[in-house]
Amino acid sequence: MNTFQDLGLNEDLLKAIADLGFETPSEVQDKAIPILLEEDTDLVALAQTGTGKTAAFGFPMLQKIDVDSRTTQGLILSPTRELCLQIANEMKQYGKYCQGLNVVAIYGGSSITDQAREVKRGAQIIVATPGRMKDMISRRLVDISKIQFSVLDEADEMLNMGFKEDITDILSHTPDEKNTWLFSATMPREVASIAKKFMREPQEITVGHKNQSTNNVSHEYYLVNARDRYQALKRLADANPDIFSVIFCRTKRDTQKVAEQLIEDGYSAGALHGDLSQNQRDIVMKQFRTKQIQMLVATDVAARGIDVDNITHVINYQLSDEVETYTHRSGRTGRAGKTGVSMVIVSKSEVRRLKSIERIINQKFELKDIPNGMEICEVQLMSLANKIHNTEINHEIDKYLEDINAMFEDTSKDELIKKFFSVEFTRFFNYYQKAKDLNVKVGDRDSGREHKAGGNAARFFINVGEKDGFDWMKLKDFLKEQLDLGRDDVFKVESKDTFSFFNTEKEHQEKVLAHFTDFKHNGRFVNVEITEDKPNRGGRGRGKRREDRKGGDRGRNDRNYGGPKSGRRRSDSSESRSRRSDSGSGSSRPRRSRR
Repeated sequence: MNTFQDLGLNEDLLKAIADLGFETPSEVQDKAIPILLEEDTDLVALAQTGTGKTAAFGFPMLQKIDVDSRTTQGLILSPTRELCLQIANEMKQYGKYCQGLNVVAIYGGSSITDQAREVKRGAQIIVATPGRMKDMISRRLVDISKIQFSVLDEADEMLNMGFKEDITDILSHTPDEKNTWLFSATMPREVASIAKKFMREPQEITVGHKNQSTNNVSHEYYLVNARDRYQALKRLADANPDIFSVIFCRTKRDTQKVAEQLIEDGYSAGALHGDLSQNQRDIVMKQFRTKQIQMLVATDVAARGIDVDNITHVINYQLSDEVETYTHRSGRTGRAGKTGVSMVIVSKSEVRRLKSIERIINQKFELKDIPNGMEICEVQLMSLANKIHNTEINHEIDKYLEDINAMFEDTSKDELIKKFFSVEFTRFFNYYQKAKDLNVKVGDRDSGREHKAGGNAARFFINVGEKDGFDWMKLKDFLKEQLDLGRDDVFKVESKDTFSFFNTEKEHQEKVLAHFTDFKHNGRFVNVEITEDKPNRGGRGRGKRREDRKGGDRGRNDRNYGGPKSGRRRSDSSESRSRRSDSGSGSSRPRRSRR
């Protein structure tokens, strides 16, 4: 492995590197920096999140630009405001000894006038989100017609967020002879198409295998009934007293709900999602970086700006719709040479998705058990003992020792220790002593959502299908949004040509039937009826149906019904509300102390 001195960087940059405490370049830096310094070339760099990609393109750009010129020479596009600000701040730190350097961040949520004023002062490097950059170009507030270097950072995430058209439009205002450097954690087809369209014979470097997760992260999954998902999350937190984690949910609504539940149950938690104002997001991130928040519940988009090196765990409370997203999630931990753990909480119906993720990250998931109550009590007790053992004595307590000693004059050492530790141990013991086993064994026929019809499941016929724009996934989102159910409360969804089937637990049966009585969507009646679980017989196997439902067969053959018109329907519905008591004994959970 080279040193930074071996890479060909100038003295100004090496002084900044020394100030930052960098000792040896990461693999992506070692591979990319010499190429970008020595050659005028396009580059595709594939590396996991957290491997030092900003420095890999930042140092060469800083060395190649002319700081004496006020012309914008470098453009860096990133997917989110947080990441945009992070890159801009890092570029300023790297170029702290480059006299005359002006790096400007352009992003939504702040004054466009102030940002335009900063650009007009002379910005050699602009770091921008695609939406705000496109807006400023259309207003002629920025000129990128003379840039020499363009960087697409987290390219896969920008495309996942729907920025392809914005990126295409922005790059159309740049000169053809510029160098384009594309950095990405994964290489889906959309990223490859961008590279093909805007790059000329790019060189390619890969750290590890394409799309592979870093080896510093271990991958675990926990199999539970969907209704026990939140209780499983709490136990994982209790079993790791020093946890400093990011918890991923699919939607903004779920993110806020889980965070609120954790706070109510005494955990040091906070939410990060797109409905927060920029000021609120800044406050939450400041609290997280200073560890006032130990458990940050976030959406995938909001988490793109998280750059914290000491995250111990990533918890996938819900898996994302796109399997590639898991690579970005797990990359939040195991950064800067440290190790980390990526946990996934799944129900049996989701286990098959882990196989797809394993193929992408080229690593295996290890099935682990949710800890039982006594295991958690033991962990908490030993954690407290270690903290007490390592605590520095505050001698301000000396003046109270006489009274304290008098109080415990007749108490033996062993009894005193037992009393002291019982304060913490008893809280957890009372809460967990009758806690049920949350684990679902592979092959078990549990009484939750994975059972066959004839158990606790109700199966329904609905008169919409693939010709109406509903594949099974879109139909599942449509149903859970309409019924205000969690993602796992609607299961065994099968979409046919002109009709479909789905299951819920029987406890939701009347709610489903009542909701779809005289129900219209886009002016057409949508009919839902009870049916038998005979999906393999197609349209001829609907079984017994309710004929006394209001609405009857109205609109069933109306082919004008169009369904959702644009892609996948994103719902903000959340998991069905978890029970507050994990033990069933009525005891409330011990309040966690704020660390």
